[in-house]
Amino acid sequence: QVHLVESGGGLVQAGGSLRLSCAASGRTFSSYAMGWFRQAPGKEREFVAAISRSGGGASYADSVKGRFTVSRDNARNTVNLQMNSLKPEDTAVYYCAADPVRVYGTGRVPAYWGQGTQVTVSS
Repeated sequence: QVHLVESGGGLVQAGGSLRLSCAASGRTFSSYAMGWFRQAPGKEREFVAAISRSGGGASYADSVKGRFTVSRDNARNTVNLQMNSLKPEDTAVYYCAADPVRVYGTGRVPAYWGQGTQVTVSS
């Protein structure tokens, strides 16, 4: 069992930056692939970014590539999402996710989720 708690959301103007953090407790953090998803009002939840167990590999949705950076600190049981050059279309609830295998892929749903943190980008 892994318990995930996100923090760092808020209101920012377009072009600004935010850094989201996800603190994990429970079983060995480094055993889990981690990722971030988001859900905007009236839309389906979508993949944002993922990072491997060691932190050596990362993947991004095309919509955030070059603007967002995912990282993890296995000693502190945290995963972060640095979001730069934010756009109004980035407005959503952002969720941290964990899975012992991988967090994204066709038909794949991560095993563990946080409660979400709201990010609002004003134009």
